[in-house]
Parts: sequence; C-alpha cells; structure tokens
Amino acid sequence: MASYDPRVNTKSTTPQNPPPPPPPPPEAAPSEMPSSVDDPVDVTDAVTAAVPVTSTTPNNDERTDSWKLKFCTVCASNNNRSMEAHLRLATAPAAFPVISFGTGSLVRLPGPSITQPNVYSFNTTSYNQMYEELEEKDARLYRHNGILNMLDRNRNLKWGPERFQDWVPGQPRLDHISKGDKGALGTEGGVVDVIITCEERCWDAVVDDLMNKGNQLNRPVHVFNVDIKDNHEEALVGGRAILDLANRLNESAILQRKIHGSAGWENGSGAARLGFDESVPEILAEWQEKHPNLPALWTLAWL
Repeated sequence: MASYDPRVNTKSTTPQNPPPPPPPPPEAAPSEMPSSVDDPVDVTDAVTAAVPVTSTTPNNDERTDSWKLKFCTVCASNNNRSMEAHLRLATAPAAFPVISFGTGSLVRLPGPSITQPNVYSFNTTSYNQMYEELEEKDARLYRHNGILNMLDRNRNLKWGPERFQDWVPGQPRLDHISKGDKGALGTEGGVVDVIITCEERCWDAVVDDLMNKGNQLNRPVHVFNVDIKDNHEEALVGGRAILDLANRLNESAILQRKIHGSAGWENGSGAARLGFDESVPEILAEWQEKHPNLPALWTLAWL
C-alpha cells in the first residue's frame, strides 16, 4: 500500500471558491489552457516538483541492516569450541551479538599428563591469568600443544570463562561491554534468541538448567547442539559451520520481520516470531545436508 502523504491530499483538494485562472501567455491559445487548478496534469507536476520521491524509503520494520539475532555458544570449559564459535560470530562481516559459557563444574585445560590437568574457577579467573601462569610453568609445552595460542585468542575476545548454570537470563550485562568483550553490544539485556552447544552432554546440561531456572521470562529460545570434537582443528571446522547456521537463521528472522513487522518479537510473541520458529526445523535440515559430519540436535526451550 502506498504511504499516506498529507501534502498530496492538500494539493488535490478542490477549494470551495477557487480563484480565477491566470490569463494565458500571449503565445498560448485559450483552448490549450487547463480549465481549472484541479487539472490532474498540473497537480501531478506541482506535487512532483514540490515533493521528493520517498516511496523507496523503508519503514521501521524494514530497516533490518543493523538488527541481528542474539546468540550464545556453549562447551564444557568455555575455552576451545565455544570460543571459536564466539570468535566466528563476533567478528563476521555481519557480526552477531554473542555471549558464551561452559557447563563444567570447573575449567579444565590439558596439563603435563592426562592425570594432571590445569584447573581454574569459572567467573573469577581471566584468560590472561591462565595464559601467564601456563607460560611461566612450561611455555614450550603449552605452546606446542596449542593451549597458549588458544588462550591468546580467548583473552582478545572476552575477559574470562563463564559458567552457564550461573547465568541469570534477563540480568543486565553492561560490565561485559566495559571489559571489551567482543559481541557484547546487543547482549546488554541478558537475553538471547539462540543457544548453540558443542557437545551432547553440554546440550543436556543446558536444557536441564533452563528447566530448573523456571522460565522466568517466558521467552522462547532455540537450543541446538553441533557435535564437535574437542581439538583445535575440529573447533575451526565447527566454528565455521556454526556461523553458517547463524546466518541461515538470521536471514529467516529478517524475512519474517519484513513480512509481519517486529511487534511482539522481543517478548517472544507475534506473527514474525511464530513464522521464524516454524521455519527452524527446515533450516536445520538444509544445514545438516551441507554439514553431514557434524551431527545436530535441536529443541525449543524457554528463558
């Protein structure tokens, strides 16, 4: 439907007592002059000259260039797989708002032997602290096994590992912006639209924890698992695949918002949100055909 322009209506309204038309130019014959000021050709010309064409200007629901789905990535220790996915989402050409977590009781990194892991606490130990400690312990070992490179990447993304079970949906996350966490802009409200785990036991932990939290916000959230082996090479492959999934989901969400408008979206309701939710199984099926070596799971849960 064309937008309503009061300026056009004002021009086209016939006055009660129209003034007489101006005398014709000397070179024009009387029969060539318009019979009244309501002549449609004159009105169209006048409006075209006076009013710039704005019909291509998008309305608020169509201005989606800056709008993005909000994501959360999860693995066991919030160090390798979830952080590679965090990196891909936060630094993509069309970057996404993203937060990341681990589901383990403690952060565990490889040590000098399988029985001697390096153990840290969530939420209170920074990636920089881990990096400096391991570099001092045995720089050669931890550079050779890729741990220092991994921690160097992580400390340039966010302050430190967080535990999913300690996350309170809806609690503001303004301090993460001040710390310089990549992807923090857009997550200030502490809510996400999509959670992507990297291991089935993490997916189970996330779904169980969301149920235990009691759906306080009554806000739907799609929970995926993309099964990724916990090594640096597989994390790179998985991170790229997760970005592909995120792009597909975001394109569907934008399309639904263009069709139906954004009313109710932030509350998890409205026609656009319903249309997006219904599109997810088909999106996942198409994505899985492209990435058959990354088995996926999906469920709809609630924050």
